[in-house]
Parts: sequence; C-alpha cells; structure tokens
Amino acid sequence: MAIQGTLKTMSLTDLLQFLAAGRKTGTLKFATGKITKQVYFKNGLIVGSKSNDPREYLGQILLHYGKLDEAQLQAAREAQRTSGAKLGEVLVAQGFLTESDVLDILKTRTLDAIYDLFVWTEGDFEFYDDEALPDDLILIEVEPTTVIMEGIYRIDELARYRTLVPSDRCILELGSGWTSSLKLGKEFRQILFFVEKRMSVAEICYHMHASAFHVYGQLYDLISKGVARVAGELPEGTTPAPAEIEDLPESVTELIWAVERKLDDDPESALVMLQRVLEEDPKNADAQKLLPQVEEKLIKHLYATGLAPSDVPTLLVSPSDLTDQQLDPREGFILSRINGSWDVQSILSICPFREADCLRMIKRLVDRKVIGV
Repeated sequence: MAIQGTLKTMSLTDLLQFLAAGRKTGTLKFATGKITKQVYFKNGLIVGSKSNDPREYLGQILLHYGKLDEAQLQAAREAQRTSGAKLGEVLVAQGFLTESDVLDILKTRTLDAIYDLFVWTEGDFEFYDDEALPDDLILIEVEPTTVIMEGIYRIDELARYRTLVPSDRCILELGSGWTSSLKLGKEFRQILFFVEKRMSVAEICYHMHASAFHVYGQLYDLISKGVARVAGELPEGTTPAPAEIEDLPESVTELIWAVERKLDDDPESALVMLQRVLEEDPKNADAQKLLPQVEEKLIKHLYATGLAPSDVPTLLVSPSDLTDQQLDPREGFILSRINGSWDVQSILSICPFREADCLRMIKRLVDRKVIGV
C-alpha cells in the first residue's frame, strides 16, 4: 500500500510517528525539485537513507567534518576514476582514513540526510510497503523518536538563527567589536575569513561544505558576540537566468514530450524544461527517470563542444572586476577554485553541485569571458 502527500499537508514529524507506530517496513521517498531522498524502515525503525543531493555525497561530508581537505579529496577522486573502486575504498587504500572512519562517517551521513528533511519548506512524499532494501545500503538502527527530537530541535533553532540571519542572500561584515585577539576556534576563524571577503551566506555554505543549519548557527553566534553583523542582502534573482526557450509548453505532459524531443539535439534546453517540470511536479516519475539521461547527454554535449576534462581554466578578469559580474554564489565558489593548476575534472571533484550544473556554469563563465580554457 502506498501512502502519499506533501509536507504542507502532513508534517515530517507526524509522518515518522505514523510509520513507527505501525511498525512499518518499506521506503519513504521524498522529492523537491531535482533533489530526491529515500528513508528506509524495518519494523518501524529507521535503518538507512539515500540522497541524490551532491552536498550529501560522501566526499562533501568528509570535507565538512574535517576528515579530508579539498586537495586530498581531489587526489582520491582521481585515483577512483583510474581504479573504478568506491571512494571509501580508495581513501582507505591511500591511508587517508581507516575502514572504521569510513563506516562512522557513512552512518553520520545517513542521519544528516534525514535531519535536513526537517528544514524543507515543501516537498512531496510517498511510502512503499515492503520494498526491498538496496544491496549497498549502510545499515543503522534508529528509533524515529530520536530522529524526531533532533529534527524538532533543528526547526526551533533555525527559526532562532533567522532572527539575526534572515536569508542565505545576507552579506555580513566584521563588527566594530571584532578583535583578532578573541579566542575563537579554527572553524569560526575560517568563517570570519569568508565574512571579511563579503561572501553571502549561501557562498559561505558552499565554501564550508556545510549545511545551512550549521552555518546559520555559527553566524548567529558571531553576530550575538558582536564579532560580525549583517551589512546587506543580495537582491533576489541574482542567479543567471537559464537559457531562454521560445514557445515553452505550459502543461507538464507537453513539457515531458518536448524534453524527449530535444534530448539528442539540444540537451541544455531539455534540462531547462525538465527543471520546470520538477518545480511544478517534484515526484513526476517520468521526469525523475529522464533527469539522469538528460544530464548525461548534456555533459557529453558540453565536452564535445568546447570543454574537456583536462582543460585548466584561467581567470580573464581581475579579482577587483569580478564584483561587476553579478555572480551567482555557486559561480563564486567555482571561480575561487580556479588556481592555474586544477583542471575541469579536478574542480568538479570537490564541488557541492551536480556535475551537469557545474559544467553549465563553467561554460557560462567561458561565454561571458570571465574565464578561459
């Protein structure tokens, strides 16, 4: 029996309590835009989760928790491409981590992916009874009540954080009370470096490889102590608009058909239309099935028409002139990793974005003559 609905009509807390009370076994699936997650149950207990959010991939979690630095992750990714082994296996073979370290961080990732669901403002869900667990699932065993308590805590805390940091468009600056003699930990000093660079909250999240909840909490503490303050906010819509498409179909069904027609000849337009479908109908099965196909086609197309994994991007604009470029925070992250030695594939290996989206941004920066390859 399938149970379905939206997080606006049934809260995640009520949903988890219902499944726990009924001692359900099966898969609880969530979707919002291009992000999908699965939470697995056995006899009412949470036993695992999966996510296609790049910010929740193993490499990003390892960066967030300080288990690796970006150079180590890039080296491990390169070895992974050569060997075909799993990232965790490569990290153990290279001596970066022990098997126990990998298992512990995988379990942490499992719970973090679930906790993130509590701060979703919208999304669709569907529960499938008795669906078999994936063979490669890292098993945990957690009472939903424990997860609910942490989730409620995060909801309340994020609301408190937002009283001082209203949105991820906020730009902070060092307060008049700031002094370098303050005893702050390494992570706080890292955030202060980004604040001094006048990065938006969203960009700080990308650079920290951290969730919004984590970064908002750190920034709230700094503002409360008078170390930093909100200086302004980026206007809405600073993200560059996607490619314009003439005569865009209006209905979801027509959009799906148009995506299928454009898949081979114009994969970028196909992806733009597919994103429109997922905005209007996040759990559309046809759209979810098409997404990896469209992204794969677009990646091949971009590599065949001017980009190559071995290309080494270089800045064509002086750092002082970048402020005039109206850069999206994600583009800012990519630009900060252009160092004259890392190639496109190396930059992709540490980015907390989907590969197709990352390549589109690199191509857009090339077209705007911000960078060259």
